[in-house]
Amino acid sequence: MAEWRQLTGDRIILNIKALPGASRSALAGIREGRLRVKVAAAPENGRANTELIAFLAKTLGCAKGDIVLQSGEKSRLKSAALPAVLWDKLEKIPKE
Repeated sequence: MAEWRQLTGDRIILNIKALPGASRSALAGIREGRLRVKVAAAPENGRANTELIAFLAKTLGCAKGDIVLQSGEKSRLKSAALPAVLWDKLEKIPKE
């Protein structure tokens, strides 16, 4: 099973499973090699992606511009790049 995050140079590649349409955005643990994120937005016109990035930025204490969606724009399975300095903050995410 792939690791849910990988350090590549000065970036972290984060494997995400987005769960859109939730009542509020929240972390939902790590399963099957992906960080599960409940997203309080519908998957229409990029709203869920925008909310996902805003939620991750707020949760990790970084700017929204620091998070780049690399793949999965129209999928629940996504990959995002973040600054490597956030590695320690990712350590605190509960596994389940």
